[in-house]
Amino acid sequence: MSSQSEKDLSCPVCHDIFKDPVILSCSHSFCKDCLQLWWRDKQIKSCPICLTIPLLNDPPRNLVLKNLCEAFIIKKALKASKKSEPLCSLHSEKFKLFCLDHQQPVCVVCRDSIAHKNHRFRPIDEAAHGHRKELKELLAPLKVLKMNTEYTKREFDQIAESIKVQAQQTEEQIHEEFKKLRQFLQKEENARITALRTEEKQKSQMMKEKTENLNRKMETLSETIRATEEQLRAEDVVFLQSYKAAVIRVKQRPLMDAPQLVSGALIDVAKHLGNLTYNIWNKMKKKMVSYTPVILDPNTAHPQLILSDDLTMKKLQRVRVQLECDRGKLSLFDLDANTLIHTFKHNFTEKLFPYLFTKKEPLKILPVILKVDKHITPLSTGFWSHF
Repeated sequence: MSSQSEKDLSCPVCHDIFKDPVILSCSHSFCKDCLQLWWRDKQIKSCPICLTIPLLNDPPRNLVLKNLCEAFIIKKALKASKKSEPLCSLHSEKFKLFCLDHQQPVCVVCRDSIAHKNHRFRPIDEAAHGHRKELKELLAPLKVLKMNTEYTKREFDQIAESIKVQAQQTEEQIHEEFKKLRQFLQKEENARITALRTEEKQKSQMMKEKTENLNRKMETLSETIRATEEQLRAEDVVFLQSYKAAVIRVKQRPLMDAPQLVSGALIDVAKHLGNLTYNIWNKMKKKMVSYTPVILDPNTAHPQLILSDDLTMKKLQRVRVQLECDRGKLSLFDLDANTLIHTFKHNFTEKLFPYLFTKKEPLKILPVILKVDKHITPLSTGFWSHF
């Protein structure tokens, strides 16, 4: 690192080691800030050395020269640090001893001073070796902690990724379940609309037929009345000549009561709308909705336990688990035969959680049977309503 090398790595403007050097089209290099400062008050941006007008107003960086300058600065600093060995600030002597009482390096003059009277000393190299060993031992748990922290961080990253996957899968399953519900409700709606339109068509046809029948009767009656009234207006001789035939014609049209409204002719609205939501819910409960008192948690399940989408099954096994906390009893029953399999007795003092393990046998939590109580409540209209 001769002075000539330092000169070659110095900017011609500031005469210091290049800082962020740029190169002009004329091959001369300068610090970027120095070049911009040189060009500040000049109308023509020329090279400060050869006065050549560069082709670019924003010259490119000279990365090779920049790397050389950085390497030169580092080597120069290392060389300076090797030459400047620390000295005792009191006696300007090299540190050759380490005071065990003060836990600091000292020179030979410090050893004989009053400040270190009756103190214990070790050579610098021995003290450094022992303290390095001690510090390494203290550092070892930190390294283990760092490794554990890194492992935990990787687990956290995996959990974060799993959260995204879980959310996506759960959202898809929610969409699927609601799709089934919508399909069921759409099917029910279509069936009920079809039943309503069928009843409308049947009763409209019935009323059409009855109306046509009445129209025919009215036409016959109108013709008889018209003909008879015309005979009544005739001359006496003519009237008497046709009287007998007119009487027979009138008597052939027997008197009848006025037409009555047809019973049940209107749409049975009560049948279609009465307890509609309850009936649909009841039908849904029987066909596709069930309540499960225990839900299997995929976050705490054993990796070998494969759960169904609704978190209640793999395959059916009818076993009843009956817990009596106060009496300290946990009983297992054969649900089909309704017989006791086994009873565990223990004093439970803490909160209990179900733990299910069936080896390779699938498991399903049976739903609770829902029941709707019926109460008879009188309404203000005088009718009785069933709920």
